[in-house]
Amino acid sequence: MSTYTPPLRDMQFVLHELLQVTDVFKTMPKHADLDADTINAVLEEGGKFCAGVTFPINASGDREGCTLDLATHNVTTPKGYKEAYAQYVEGGWPALSAQPQYGGQGLPIVINQCMYEMLNSANQAWTMYPGLAHGAHAAIEAHGTEAQKEMYLPKITRGEWLGTMCLTESHSGTDLGLLRSKAEPQADGSYLITGSKIFISGGDSDLAANIIHLVLARLPDAPAGSKGISLFLVPKFLVNADGTLGARNPIFVTGIEHKMGINGSATCQMSIDGAQGWMIGQPNKGLAAMFVMMNAARIGVGMQSLGLTEVAYQNALAYAKDRIQSRSLTGPKDVSKPADSIMVHPDVRKMLLTAKAYAEGGRAMSLYCALLIDKEHNHPDEQVRQDSAELVALLTPIVKAFLTDNGHIATNACMQVFGGHGFIKEWGMEQYVRDNRINMIYEGTNTVQSLDLLGRKVLGNNGESLKKFGKQIAAFVSAAKEDEQTAEDMEEFIAPLTDLATKMTAFTTELGFKAFSNANEVGAASVDYLRVAGHLVFGYFFARMAHISLKAIAEGRGDKFYQGKLQTARFYFAKLMPETLTLMATAKSGAAALMDTDAALV
Repeated sequence: MSTYTPPLRDMQFVLHELLQVTDVFKTMPKHADLDADTINAVLEEGGKFCAGVTFPINASGDREGCTLDLATHNVTTPKGYKEAYAQYVEGGWPALSAQPQYGGQGLPIVINQCMYEMLNSANQAWTMYPGLAHGAHAAIEAHGTEAQKEMYLPKITRGEWLGTMCLTESHSGTDLGLLRSKAEPQADGSYLITGSKIFISGGDSDLAANIIHLVLARLPDAPAGSKGISLFLVPKFLVNADGTLGARNPIFVTGIEHKMGINGSATCQMSIDGAQGWMIGQPNKGLAAMFVMMNAARIGVGMQSLGLTEVAYQNALAYAKDRIQSRSLTGPKDVSKPADSIMVHPDVRKMLLTAKAYAEGGRAMSLYCALLIDKEHNHPDEQVRQDSAELVALLTPIVKAFLTDNGHIATNACMQVFGGHGFIKEWGMEQYVRDNRINMIYEGTNTVQSLDLLGRKVLGNNGESLKKFGKQIAAFVSAAKEDEQTAEDMEEFIAPLTDLATKMTAFTTELGFKAFSNANEVGAASVDYLRVAGHLVFGYFFARMAHISLKAIAEGRGDKFYQGKLQTARFYFAKLMPETLTLMATAKSGAAALMDTDAALV
């Protein structure tokens, strides 16, 4: 009973009015001719595919799940998945942002990210299959040999072959330094890989002719820990010199995990029994090569929760408008009916606006990051490329953790709007809650992301990256105060944004000093710190979006979209951003209340 409408109007607002992407593209020769009409047309067609092809098989795929034939080790995806993937390939969607030299269309990453938000709203489980292929493509392109690129990238670009990340082992989750898989060098330059892996998304499927597994393993003389890990390309089917498929490589699925959600995505246990593989990158430098894929995946996971937040909001809003129950606290609003729509209740509106604000803030932030990646890869100015890369590194853990935490809050709030019906499968809401829950766990748990942000990205360079983002905020605040047309109305956004930015500096400094004497202070504060940082970023973008909307209203543009955007920004600053006060207090309270607890934890 769930429905989905691609949020094209808001995407166009973020791309063209907030980020002004076509102006940015003009600074990059590769994208200089790309115009707004072309971008909008691509997204409109992409939205049709998502709403019309993958969304209709979302609920059925969740009910059916994947099946494994233990005799052949082959996985069958739910009904309709294979046909949808064939349409996806036929439409050229796998090639959207891939390099033309490998058969790609060469469009900017920011356009691809819009497409992936819609794909995730429509069907996160299905979207994981092509999403992982993008990550494998990026790792091979960054660290593979020219021969490897020529052999594998065109096939992945066209969607003929898929890819996976084969990292996790049963005894080692996030701590990859503990992995035991082995790689024995062979005379022909290849390696024989042995070991076992778990939690491998897309470990097998019936969607594509071949799957390129990127496997972490150890060489015989590798040093212990994370400094002794190498990365290997291990195809499901070996590839002949002419690009045709050869013998089956002994990398097999031995089981499919029975999960809480994303049931249409095959999460596999893998056995690798002397499979032939080829090294990607340098010996014992596998993590550096794999992190190309992992960092892309972390932003991708944020997009998964953004997509679920959007579709959950759309359905909760539609339900709330139609559902009549009780009367308004200030008196009946529709005397022609026995009760009022639940839209009259303040807390229902709070739940809806929470999801709406987290969707719109997440869209602005994630597309900003995607545009930074485009600048990092394509801008002719080396300093711009470096600055963009630095900001992406700073914001990636926030995109992953803040957006997925917000997705958890939003999907649960939207299910609550439905009352008892939200707990019933046929309405679709409980699936969004279940599907989103994994996003907070995989690709590095949100606590790992928080430690990365505070310990490495902020304190690791004495806050220099954070200061660069702070300069953007300061420049916007200065410009907004000088805009006579909107300065007075902007004060309700500028004041709390400036206040939080000022507090963030002192907050970071205090935690930094504590960390010098006790590293546990970072672990105790990091989760709260990341949420404060996330609110700072969201506050910046909501203030910018409010400024654009105020100017549009002042200029007499009659589109109610701008009034809605302004009201959402006001809600965000009034009801969501104040969470930072509590978060800073709990982060500053220190590690003792957590670590001096041996008597409590018995």
